[in-house]
Amino acid sequence: MTEWVKSSWRNKPRVQMPDYTDEVALNAAETQLAKYPPLVFAGEVRTLKSQLAKASRGEAFLLQGGDCAESFSEFGADTIRDTFKVMLQMAMVLTFGAKVPVIKVGRMAGQFAKPRSAPSEVVGGVELPSYRGDIINGFEFTPEARIPDPNRMLQAYTQAAASLNLLRAFSKGGFADVHRVHAWTLGFTEADEAEKYRDMANRIQDTLDFMSAAGMTAASNSDLATVDFYTSHEALLLEYEEALTRVDSTSGATIAGSGHMIWIGDRTRQPDGAHVEYCRGVANPIGLKCGPTTTAEDLKVLMAKLNPQNEAGRLTLIARFGAGKVGDHLPRLIETVRSEGANVVWSCDPMHGNVIKSSTGYKTRPFDSILSEVQDFFAIHRAEGTIPGGVHFEMTGKDVTECTGGLHALSDEDLSDRYHTACDPRLNASQSLELAFLVAEELQKTREGGAMAASA
Repeated sequence: MTEWVKSSWRNKPRVQMPDYTDEVALNAAETQLAKYPPLVFAGEVRTLKSQLAKASRGEAFLLQGGDCAESFSEFGADTIRDTFKVMLQMAMVLTFGAKVPVIKVGRMAGQFAKPRSAPSEVVGGVELPSYRGDIINGFEFTPEARIPDPNRMLQAYTQAAASLNLLRAFSKGGFADVHRVHAWTLGFTEADEAEKYRDMANRIQDTLDFMSAAGMTAASNSDLATVDFYTSHEALLLEYEEALTRVDSTSGATIAGSGHMIWIGDRTRQPDGAHVEYCRGVANPIGLKCGPTTTAEDLKVLMAKLNPQNEAGRLTLIARFGAGKVGDHLPRLIETVRSEGANVVWSCDPMHGNVIKSSTGYKTRPFDSILSEVQDFFAIHRAEGTIPGGVHFEMTGKDVTECTGGLHALSDEDLSDRYHTACDPRLNASQSLELAFLVAEELQKTREGGAMAASA
């Protein structure tokens, strides 16, 4: 294998990336980005990797969630707060179900670029290049907006830095106090339709009451008042990634400074492609999306390239097949990993294989299909005796109407009420928390079955 440098991806085939027409502007933007401080730091990256190593052994559980694609126009403190708040609620419920720590990783502060199924789109007989996320081009359907603009990378960096600043304040400033978080959860379970979740919420409350009676309060134990929160995104726009790549002064390791964890999408996981080439050289935890077309041979090559030292916590395999298809693909991939003796975290992305077009014309995801894929993921791991290490959701803390079903039984006709996504439909706050309760039930079954209990 050739020696890696941060620019070696430029010698590999590239897909799902823009062709910038203004070379001078591109070089100027990359030069400016390279002068900026990294968004994340090597010590944080190492801590996340050690926590993910625990998830690979069933001693922790990964919750990864956030926006489909972050928006420049919808950026604001309230949006960040609301998504962070729902993730804390979800994590509390999952912690109770798994009886192990939950690793909280947001699709935030970097999730600006999106792969697309076609290079162009047609509206009203007019064909224009596809929207590829705010870091690349504009959502407006005009020829000018759809031209890739390298200066958008600088705006993305500024927004990511501001997001991280606020997330760090929320994580350590008292907002994440465990008692406060559970009070928010109780608000969800007060709804008449949430009766099936109230028992678990009450048991969580009993546990917190016992801890308080024993003197374990946020005032006496900082672990109850603060959380570790990490960021992640798909490493799609490699000019941005390269410009923020840094060498850790203490270890000499090369770090992707754009986010704590980066992942390779199902459309960009070519073993000899540019995205795999870039990701193999950085020390961050790497996610690898595995869809139905993932072959055993490709997976073997990818695991060897991305994790040659077979380091626990380095590689997370994110399964995304679609409801009813998990049984066709996950067992063979589990067997491939087992045959290679590979250390991986198994995570379930039940979002990307379940997009449909509603009767009203909106792109949506049925809640029941999302839940079905999660249940199949857990059931297969129980049958195989392997460890379901995490879940990966597209979600928001806002009260949007983008996915049908859930506690409030959103219908196709409801989608037009608050359909705000620029790309794929997201779970709203209520649906996200409901899904957390249902995943917690699966985690309890897994513990009772022995897979996680034996490791915890």
